[in-house]
Amino acid sequence: MKKIITILLFTNLAFAQKKQVDLMVYHAQVYTVDAKFSKANAFVVKDGLFVEVGDFATLNKKYSAKTTLDLKNKPVFPGFYDPHSHFLGLGQMLSQCDLVGAKSFKEILTRLQEFRKANPNQDWLVGRGWDQNDWDVKVFPNKDDLDQIFPNVPVMLTRIDGHAMLVNSKVIQMAKISPSSKISGGDVEVVDGQLTGILVDNAMGLVKRVMPKEDEKVKRQQILAAQAESLKYGLTTVSDAGVSQDDIELMMKMQNEGSLKIRDYAMVSVGIRNVEYFTKKGIIKTDRMNVRSFKVYADGALGSRGAVLLKPYADQSSNSGFLLTSKNEMDKYFSQIYKSGYQVNTHCIGDSANRLVLDLYGKYLKGKNDRRWRIEHCQVVNPADVPKFGKYSVIPSIQATHATSDMYWAEARLGKDRVKHAYPFEELRKQNGLIANGSDFPVEFVNPLFGFHSAFARQDNNNWPAGGFQMENALSKENALRAMTIWSAYANFEEKERGSIEMGKMADFVVLEDDIMAIEASKIRSVRVLSTYIGGEKVYSTK
Repeated sequence: MKKIITILLFTNLAFAQKKQVDLMVYHAQVYTVDAKFSKANAFVVKDGLFVEVGDFATLNKKYSAKTTLDLKNKPVFPGFYDPHSHFLGLGQMLSQCDLVGAKSFKEILTRLQEFRKANPNQDWLVGRGWDQNDWDVKVFPNKDDLDQIFPNVPVMLTRIDGHAMLVNSKVIQMAKISPSSKISGGDVEVVDGQLTGILVDNAMGLVKRVMPKEDEKVKRQQILAAQAESLKYGLTTVSDAGVSQDDIELMMKMQNEGSLKIRDYAMVSVGIRNVEYFTKKGIIKTDRMNVRSFKVYADGALGSRGAVLLKPYADQSSNSGFLLTSKNEMDKYFSQIYKSGYQVNTHCIGDSANRLVLDLYGKYLKGKNDRRWRIEHCQVVNPADVPKFGKYSVIPSIQATHATSDMYWAEARLGKDRVKHAYPFEELRKQNGLIANGSDFPVEFVNPLFGFHSAFARQDNNNWPAGGFQMENALSKENALRAMTIWSAYANFEEKERGSIEMGKMADFVVLEDDIMAIEASKIRSVRVLSTYIGGEKVYSTK
């Protein structure tokens, strides 16, 4: 009897000596994405942080968990980052008519009629996602058919890249646009003296100023819809490229209330008022919101021929694109922001825009530094300018899916020689030893595995082309994973708190149904997320 009591006492004592934690995950394939790219099979979480990562047998002796999770050899990764997205824009798009993938303008008209029938009480008919490059006739559409079908309803259809739109005559009348309308950094398309309804880049602002304002209730619904879509694909941190003070404050309010779980690295839309307000207020940092950067637009998009090129477009010899923000304006903003602790993140697509901004950055950064100023997209970069990323410690923030979306027509825009300097991801990575890879959603699909696949395989959803597109600039698979985890965290000044599964970091992680590091490349885009955790809390599950 004494022997039994002694055993029980010893067992209870051993149990009591175990450290209490909230969660133990075990029998897993844990890709830590630490400095050694090491793997483990278990980790423990307490108060939203990783307490220890290692071998299950060892951790099980040290810890007692309120909740245990046997993953039965499923893979676990750090929570995925999207270092360049449009989070609120995704929420807005989810409430609009979806035009993505339409193979003709006729199909777009059919989708619009069906959407209008299902939503007859909406004041405006709004859609997004058309791309004339997907059509047999690869030219911009015009408003004539819209005018016939919707003569009394304002119709606004944004191109997939967000840099051009088609509107009908009702909108043109409301916005008081005429063939003589001119706007810096934009284009109002006129053919044979008549408006076509096409507005490019800054010209879109003529319409946006007459659109009805969305109230807080609608915006909340859009934000929650964007969150649901993001969590479904394993995103735990998004980087919101170009948001207003009001939107930042609303999202912070929702985070404080507990309804908005996802973490957001907010890039403030550059402008005199915003720069004055935020540089005086200083960096705003909470567990879920990080406001320490400004988003600047240098040029437009390649698909709508608004990207600024050093030489004219190969398929439009009279056009070299245009700046959305003048050189003097950018210089003034960069000077003001440099004096603060804020980061500058500038949208540059064309080789001329990249050269201009790199040289302006160099004026202030001068040499190696830790300001982490970024260039967003850097799609076409002249070889002479690539070393400037390293010289000035500029972070390339790319979207690998842009390469695999544009590769069908990029040569037509750029010509066979210049296209070789497009999407040079590996060359850019070499400059500072890292690169951030996002999606630019809703321009591209939300799923970060699409960008992961495009980064190393350089193929589309149908695994085309065989052998990949310009493979000399493909990332390795390991670096493709780093680019959407720890390197993106670094680009956001968050590498010490997130981006890898390591002791002391926030317990953001994702469980996948299959191992994207081991399976065939052709299967990666179909891999599902089984569950998403933020701060140790399950925020999404397939079950």
